[in-house]
Amino acid sequence: MVTSTRAASPATGLAIVPALLRLVRFSHTIFALPFALAGALMAELAFPGVSRLFWILIAMVGARTTAMALNRLVDARIDALNPRTADRELPAGRVTRPQVALLSIAGIAALLVAVSQLPEITWYLWPIPVALFAIYPYAKRFTWACHLILGITIGLAPVGGWIAVTGSFGLGGILLGLGVATWIAGFDVIYALLDVDFDRAHGIHSLPARFGTRLALSAARALHALTIALLLGAGAASGANGWYTAGVLLCGAVLVYEHATADPRDERSIQRAFGSANMLIAVVLLVGVILAVLTA
Repeated sequence: MVTSTRAASPATGLAIVPALLRLVRFSHTIFALPFALAGALMAELAFPGVSRLFWILIAMVGARTTAMALNRLVDARIDALNPRTADRELPAGRVTRPQVALLSIAGIAALLVAVSQLPEITWYLWPIPVALFAIYPYAKRFTWACHLILGITIGLAPVGGWIAVTGSFGLGGILLGLGVATWIAGFDVIYALLDVDFDRAHGIHSLPARFGTRLALSAARALHALTIALLLGAGAASGANGWYTAGVLLCGAVLVYEHATADPRDERSIQRAFGSANMLIAVVLLVGVILAVLTA
């Protein structure tokens, strides 16, 4: 039985700011931002300068804000039906659809301003991630491979960081992007364990809903094993030293912990895996990259 949530009054004035930040889970920007910065640093194993890093940061935040706002808009009806997500800002009525739409437009505007300050190629490539931002929210309506689409979408971050520095593609950046893609896809499979019954009842596609918990966990482990291999390959292709390798291996250890503690019968354990463990992985890898650059 689906429980209803009493509609709240939409936030107004300055109160809208924290409400919108919660809506897009701004704190989770840490998942993708370190990888965009890692791509920028690994491109030449050097710091590209404060100005370049600033515009990469603005592009990343703008892109992620747009993606999350679009996702919340498209999924508002589904979120309202799901007891786990019914208290999110949009279905709960703490923000309105026009407010979220304006936030998405602001995110795109920030992205466009940023790419106008970066190499010309970024101006021609920005529609690709934005198109994926629009496609991903609908993917769960027709394919259990939606986790891979999400992974590819976020995996563009380090590739974008690399291109923002070099003005071209590079094997190291592509491997880094694929590593992030498999990492994101793997933990999204784990996160989908929270909604298996709801997804099956409402025709939402996910790997756990389609193939069951056991196969889903095996797929997540395989994706994360591939993550480590791809990240190591990215380091080799870019010439990063042992500090980077140590960071990747430590990320592998965190992934082992994540899989050992994520219990599909315990929502709190999955939330911990989704939150703390994944944030730690992002930070550890970035620290490894920074140390590799400093000692190159």
